[in-house]
Amino acid sequence: MIHLSGIHFIRGERHILDDVNVHIESGEHWVLLGRNGSGKTTLLEMMNGYEFPTRGTVDVLGNRYGQCDVREVRKKIGYISQSLFEKLNLNDLVIEVVATGEYAYLRFYEEIPQEVKDRAFAMLERVRLPHLAGQPLGTLSQGERKKVMLARSLMMQPDILIMDEPAAGLDLYERELLLADINDLSKQDITVVYVTHHIEEIVPLFTHVAIIEQGKLIAAGRKEEVLTPENIRQAFAIDISLEWYQDRPWIKVIGGK
Repeated sequence: MIHLSGIHFIRGERHILDDVNVHIESGEHWVLLGRNGSGKTTLLEMMNGYEFPTRGTVDVLGNRYGQCDVREVRKKIGYISQSLFEKLNLNDLVIEVVATGEYAYLRFYEEIPQEVKDRAFAMLERVRLPHLAGQPLGTLSQGERKKVMLARSLMMQPDILIMDEPAAGLDLYERELLLADINDLSKQDITVVYVTHHIEEIVPLFTHVAIIEQGKLIAAGRKEEVLTPENIRQAFAIDISLEWYQDRPWIKVIGGK
């Protein structure tokens, strides 16, 4: 599905990514975990073809970037990020915002086909927000906005869904509602890649984790093998104990350096 091989990304004198190798296969769902500035979002940008490595290769859905039309590959990738949300118009109705996902538009300037509206409403039902279909996007809470973005990304029925810190800025209640919707993606034939620096967001859906720090890959593989106190301390510079509850990791902080 996604193969990042020998990835180096250099800007000026800064080595943002240093020999990163991540291989995501069909049926796997991955979390990229690390501190702010560790290089996680840059990896997502490469998966989407918005950035290209200084050295190394990026293969997505059988296409090697630099040797294919990246725009065509993106049609099979759903993407959720704050930067994308900021490009949307807060005055547009929620159902219109969701409907734009059908064509990867930012907004409509013509009549929306009824069948597209019907699919958009079904997606809003899926994330339990059909009652907000006629509301302007700007009137929604942060949690509701994130769920609208999830519904929008699923409109194109993507093969891959990439999410860049979707729970950022949410309170505990809204975060857990969003994570419940994300966990339900296990019922779909879709590969999920999720970026976060919060270990407790690794819900049962996720099968694999890659831990990144200062552009280097600390560990990558099945979550039970990668999420160890030693690896977490190396990434976050803090001592923790780790417990699993209902296939979800929880940490207790012992101390820092």
